[in-house]
Amino acid sequence: MSSPDTAPRPRISDATLRDSAHMPGIDFTPADGKVIAGLLRDVGIDAVEAGIVSAANREDEALCQAVLAEVGPERAMTLVLARNREQVRSDLKRAADLGFTSVMVSIPTSPAHAQLKLGSDSRRRIVQLAVAAIGEAKSLELVTTFSAEDGARTDPAFLCEYVAAGALAGADRFRLAETVSSLMPKDVAEIVGGIVRAVPDIEVEMHSHNMLGLAVANALAAAEAGAHWISATVGGLGERGGNTPLAEVLTCMWRFWGDERYDLSPLTELTRQVAQRSGVEPGATAGSTVASSYQYEIAGQWRHPEIFEAVPPDLVGNSRGIRVRGRLRSALLRACFDEEQLAGVDTDAVVEEILARRLPPGRQPLGLTDLRAAVSEAAASTQERELA
Repeated sequence: MSSPDTAPRPRISDATLRDSAHMPGIDFTPADGKVIAGLLRDVGIDAVEAGIVSAANREDEALCQAVLAEVGPERAMTLVLARNREQVRSDLKRAADLGFTSVMVSIPTSPAHAQLKLGSDSRRRIVQLAVAAIGEAKSLELVTTFSAEDGARTDPAFLCEYVAAGALAGADRFRLAETVSSLMPKDVAEIVGGIVRAVPDIEVEMHSHNMLGLAVANALAAAEAGAHWISATVGGLGERGGNTPLAEVLTCMWRFWGDERYDLSPLTELTRQVAQRSGVEPGATAGSTVASSYQYEIAGQWRHPEIFEAVPPDLVGNSRGIRVRGRLRSALLRACFDEEQLAGVDTDAVVEEILARRLPPGRQPLGLTDLRAAVSEAAASTQERELA
């Protein structure tokens, strides 16, 4: 344990209002964002992430604007998914137009995730995409973090090469994403320490999921190894076992390192507000035995769950399911139903019908059984209107 004189002093990035965009069935409204972001500011959180600009229908933009208005551009940050140069160029410009001065560019680096999301696991292509995205962001004068999606399962030698290339391109911070829980604290210390030594001129951030219950320990190990930032969420909210819980990280920093930079007094109210507005109690996402750990709403995750799961659900007697609300897409229907079931069905029209009638704001998410019933009902309804 570090003494107060030698203790690390990492800054905190909160992803509650961004990582929830990945979590099945969670849709924070701009009003939610205003309250949550305001409380995060009151605690003194250094960076408040909000939404994903890369969504095709720009559905997170109102939330992004609410957070920007509440905490200001010096504290707000949004995420851009980098999949190709043209897309990332457009999304970065949109982020700047919204008023963001800080962005995180997220790029898959492990072979499995790169193949799924980029269509190739070519290391050269991954590095080129990162360098191009960072260059575009810096041309817009954006403070730029770049992330290694599934970085924890990326070859460490390549990871250092990737970080070095990003630093040379002008990035301000690198985020190591433990997208799939796979590391012990000693592993985190080795990887983060290796990056810090190899690329000393860039800040490093640790972002973990909590499927194995090690997220807080891994965050502290990262900071001890030289990480400058810890990423967390309120109550550990998030998919795949949840994320690193914010209150636990902050209280550990206070208890073990004597860190009094943050005001911990709003934490209980912050946790209460997030639980009330998300419908998810604190800790309800943690580990492999809770219902939400294997719930999906993204087609690629439903089709390829093995790429995202640290522990198979049947090992612990759990099971996979669907939990979807405002982020229902045609791709999910095509992933959940076979061609015969969708024969003659206009999936775009069905999605529109379900979102309007079965999933308006405030409604409970749909599971797989309810989704199947909703698809049948919506398909019949749209066909009736076409015949009328």
